[in-house]
Amino acid sequence: MSIVSAEQLSHAFNDYWLFKNLTFGLQQGQRVALVGVNGAGKSTLLKLLAEKIKPTEGKVVKAKDIRFGYLEQDPKFEAGQSISDFIFSLDNRQQQIIREYEELLEKENPDIDEINRLTEELSNLEAWEYEHEIKTILGRLDIHHLDQQIDTLSGGQRKRLSLAKLLIDEPDVYVIDEPTNHLDIDTIEWLESYLTTGGKTILMVTHDRYFLDNVCNEIIELENGQVYTYKGKYAYYLEKKAEQDAINSTVLAKNKNLLKKELEWMRRMPQARGTKSKARIDAFYDLEDKTKGQFNKDSVTLDMKVSRQGKQILELHHIGKEFQEKNIIGDFSYVFKKGDKIGLTGKNGTGKSTLLNIITNEIKPDKGKVVTGETTVFGYYHQSGLSFDESERVIDVVKNIAEFITMSDGKTISASQLLTHFLFPPKKQHGFVSLLSGGEKKRLHLMKVLIKNPNFLILDEPTNDLDIDTLNVLEEFLENYPGVLLLVSHDRYLVDKLTDQLFVLEGDGNLRIYNGNYSSYREDLEIAKAQAKENKAAPVPVQQKKETVKTKLTYKEQLELEQLEAEISHIEIQIKSLTEDLNKEGKSHEELSAIAKLIEVANKNLEDKSFRWLTLSE
Repeated sequence: MSIVSAEQLSHAFNDYWLFKNLTFGLQQGQRVALVGVNGAGKSTLLKLLAEKIKPTEGKVVKAKDIRFGYLEQDPKFEAGQSISDFIFSLDNRQQQIIREYEELLEKENPDIDEINRLTEELSNLEAWEYEHEIKTILGRLDIHHLDQQIDTLSGGQRKRLSLAKLLIDEPDVYVIDEPTNHLDIDTIEWLESYLTTGGKTILMVTHDRYFLDNVCNEIIELENGQVYTYKGKYAYYLEKKAEQDAINSTVLAKNKNLLKKELEWMRRMPQARGTKSKARIDAFYDLEDKTKGQFNKDSVTLDMKVSRQGKQILELHHIGKEFQEKNIIGDFSYVFKKGDKIGLTGKNGTGKSTLLNIITNEIKPDKGKVVTGETTVFGYYHQSGLSFDESERVIDVVKNIAEFITMSDGKTISASQLLTHFLFPPKKQHGFVSLLSGGEKKRLHLMKVLIKNPNFLILDEPTNDLDIDTLNVLEEFLENYPGVLLLVSHDRYLVDKLTDQLFVLEGDGNLRIYNGNYSSYREDLEIAKAQAKENKAAPVPVQQKKETVKTKLTYKEQLELEQLEAEISHIEIQIKSLTEDLNKEGKSHEELSAIAKLIEVANKNLEDKSFRWLTLSE
């Protein structure tokens, strides 16, 4: 039985119908991916099911007391909210006590009596495990400083905050729109594991094919205003979709032949129209509609000229960069060669965008120099570059750059013809940019970059909000691209397919070159971890003590050291209080067991933090 279902669901914008009469259901434990081209209405369908907007026709039916959690593409927040205000729900007593406890621990001199009171209430509510889970989620999504105002956060931080709220609330149904946007690869792999445990019910839109295949066990395709269900993972969907497309092509060819014959009959048909003639005429128009729309599927065409590239492309000589005493790039050198296909990877905040901006001369390095070849033409597709005049017409966006564009075969085409190649039909070309979906705007931005005929292409998260069909075409274009490619993407599939070398930002200014794709890099990391674990377990031979070279702590490490001292002090106070509570008379066996467990958790936490403090101190 479905816990949520769409019944004869239809929706239109400005008299344009996205879809009509959709009927399908979602059952407990299903993990479903919604796929379809940009502009098909995927995000709108999610909003309808999450009851964020009302349908033009039809209805959404939910089982009683089912709680929905909804992650939208671009989350909106109330003005003046802090992270704590948003994360911790007022109607959830456990969350409010955890909030009080965490905020109290952040103070320099917390009230011991208040700590004891909150500790006792957390125990009574059995909320210690929940508190640990909340801290894990916030830490994994790089969310700290709970008193920080949301207005000061970047777009990526807001998306991660909204995702954290969804996971903390643990809804019955997760409705998720592009969950991997603004996450680094390590966090995406953690999120995969989180979503596939506990029998969660999920409906999501994602362009990340590895994520989709690892999380979802069913595919729903939204195409030509209808839904098609595939019971299986993404690979199964591709197989069945290819079979269906082959059948459709055969049917389309037969329909076209039949239509040609019927058209001849229509032209020479006598004026007298009997019942049989009328039925045949109706059948003709019905066949014409099917042949025009049902099986026609356009695709994006990427076929742009590349500027000639000389021998000297780009050279980085001992470049370095710091921000606010934080070492982003220590000392890095590289000479780019023809045909380089390089992936740039690293956790959020390690400096990927900084390196790209140094390469394109948008910022200067603190040391070293960047030498750019005379014939090098950059094409820089970056996350912050999506700036359009919403009141401008789509065709004018292209005409402002060039009226005519040169293709790879030397032929020139008009701006209108190019837009048609990129799946912007005449009706959309003369419409306003504000009417485009998020994915269509990204496609238009990509087109703006490519029509400048770059021979050094930098793509910073190009896959965000693009549909999978467009991604497949982009991959094919980039595989045959003769210029230099520098790719930043959390889409592991794309990085694996397109790059044979990595620049790995490891933090603290370390930037190393790895020869191989991302999967190879991860395998090598796992092997290194396993070996390190074995070495740690093996007995250490006695050696003469060597004189160690003392290194200066980074700004971040110094802050961590100071914070650890305060945290260790708080934990020691907590353990002392719990121990005194344990020794009091009149406790039941259950109460004593609960307190003992809390002491055990606190001691383990103290051990971990003390070890880290000792490491930084030394």
